[in-house]
Formats: sequence, C-alpha cells, structure tokens
Amino acid sequence: MKTSRKICLCMLCVLLVSSPARPATTAALPIVGVITAAIKKVILAIDLRIQRLQNETIWLQNAHKKLENTLSELKLGEISQWTQKQKDLYKNYYEELMKVKSIISYYQRIRDITQKQVRLVDEYDSAWNLIKQDTHFNVAELEHMHKVYSGIINESLKNIDQIFLILDSFTIQMSDAKRLEIINTAADQIDANYDDLRLFNSQNRQLSLQRAKTKYDVDKIKKLYGIPH
Repeated sequence: MKTSRKICLCMLCVLLVSSPARPATTAALPIVGVITAAIKKVILAIDLRIQRLQNETIWLQNAHKKLENTLSELKLGEISQWTQKQKDLYKNYYEELMKVKSIISYYQRIRDITQKQVRLVDEYDSAWNLIKQDTHFNVAELEHMHKVYSGIINESLKNIDQIFLILDSFTIQMSDAKRLEIINTAADQIDANYDDLRLFNSQNRQLSLQRAKTKYDVDKIKKLYGIPH
C-alpha cells in the first residue's frame, strides 16, 4: 500500500529527530471540521433518501401483494381475459419494486462507507489530542506527525467526492456496473485511509513506550493511550 509506505518513511524521519524538548500544543487540522460537516451532510442526505425509498417500497409491496391476491382469486379463464394494460401495470409494479430495492441496497452501502469515514475523523481527532499531551515527542516530531495526518485527511476528501458522485448518479443515466465500480473504489479508499491512520497511531504509541525510562513512565503512557497493562 503506497500510503502505508509513505507513513513508514515519515516515521523514520520522526525517529531521526532526537531533541528531548517538551512539545508545544499544535492546533488540530482546521480541515477536519470541513470534512466532518461534509460527511454529516452526506449521511443526512442518504438517510432521507433511504427513508423515502423505504416508504415507496412499502407502498409498492402492498400494491404487489394485492395484485398477487387478485391473481390467485381469478379463475384461469378470467386471467386470460385481462387486458394488456392490466398485465403491463402488474409488470411495471414489479419492475419498479425491484428497482427501488436495488437503490436502497446502494444507499445502505454508501452509508456504511460514510460511517467509516466518520470513525476515521473521530479516531484522528482523539489520537491527535492524546499525542499533544505526550511529553515524549518534541516540536519537530509533532510537525512530522501533523504532515502525515494532513496527508491522510486530505486523501479522505477524495472519498467524499466519490460519495457525492454516487449520489448524483441516481439522477443521471449510469450503468449499475459503473455505479458499483465507483462504490467499490470509494470503499477501498476509505479502508486504506482508515488502516493507514490506525497504523500510524500504533507506531506513535510504540515509539512513546520505547522512550519511557521508568515503569511509572510506561504506566503513565499506557494510561494516556488506554493501552491495557
């Protein structure tokens, strides 16, 4: 994974900086607030669309059920006398029901992706707040970490673009194959971003533990990061 390799290189740069100075408090990435707002907007849009589609599905299912009941009550001779218009109506109900169910499955997949994006931002925010409290990192090291986090967060912006593209695809002509390709790409990207973030957080915690000089210091670090004793 390319981003993982970049993270490892950045961690090597961090290891090369050995100044013991106490870190200054670096401000959180301002772009995170923008991303969080965009994610919430996407999730709200998805929830509203899913709710509308679910209501439409219930209506179509009820209509479909009534038609099936009518068919079961009719005699064979009566069925053969149905007009083409009635047959087309039954067919259209069924096709519309299948279409709506398909769209709901797309939206639910998109919602899963956006929820993971939320977890990524939350995990970054939590990790960065803890790192700023860790006295084992100096200012130069924090700057390196800040650059790595910036890279991961900026990459995650591309996921938001993909999600909006998928949402817009339901209002334009797009094949299911193309739509699935976009969804799978977005899912793969957020998985990669999330894995990179967790790996980087883990490397930072391990580096801090390696610099601890006493058991008290080790216990203090573990308590800070919630590491089991």
